[in-house]
Amino acid sequence: MEKNVTGKYIRQIMLFGVEGQEKLRKASVFVAGTGGLGSPISTYLAVAGVGKIIIADFDIVDSSNLNRQFLHHERDIGRDKVESAEEKLTSLNPEIKVDTIKEKITDENVSSIVPLCDLIIDALDNFDTRYVLNKLAVERKIPLIHGAISGYRGQVTTVIPGKTPCLCCIFPSSFKKEVFPVLGTTPGVIGAIQANEAIKYITGQGKLLENRLLLWDGFSCSFSELNVNKTENCSVCGINGRR
Repeated sequence: MEKNVTGKYIRQIMLFGVEGQEKLRKASVFVAGTGGLGSPISTYLAVAGVGKIIIADFDIVDSSNLNRQFLHHERDIGRDKVESAEEKLTSLNPEIKVDTIKEKITDENVSSIVPLCDLIIDALDNFDTRYVLNKLAVERKIPLIHGAISGYRGQVTTVIPGKTPCLCCIFPSSFKKEVFPVLGTTPGVIGAIQANEAIKYITGQGKLLENRLLLWDGFSCSFSELNVNKTENCSVCGINGRR
């Protein structure tokens, strides 16, 4: 770590010290998705010096991804997204370790896909899979940073199992829309906020988005915030879920 005190991390060490940087180096973060949200999330975690990033995605790079998924380039079309992402992330920061998982997250395999880690980040594009990840996070008591986008709009919240509402409390029913419009800047903004939440959580700095849903409207360039509460009869984290 000493060589980096005056090196690549010096500006953030000015914020949270060598101790905070060491916490980042020792941290292990699971990022579900390497697309529009996963690109800025994993990029900022990598350059911040998060020691181990586990990325999971079952998809391949398509030309329609390129307006927002900047970890993938024209030459990557047809490649596995995790392979393309690993290449860029290790190039950005050779000091970190990037593990890849090329599988779709399901109820049946989520326990084996998600390893022991300090933090889970939702960079997914559908709520059905988010619910699967949310349930595991609550069961294992691992914090989950949720982000979602559509068009010019996006949202972020941080779930701390046992302390805050889980995703099922906030969104009790699934949104079925599979294909939605996306402007590349929207996941850029939301993904950056998610990465910022992750860095704050790991270093123990700042105020997290606990019990709050942050809403971004890029069309009017405005942020708003909703207070969110635990649902007593939530099937995942409430009385019914025995959490």
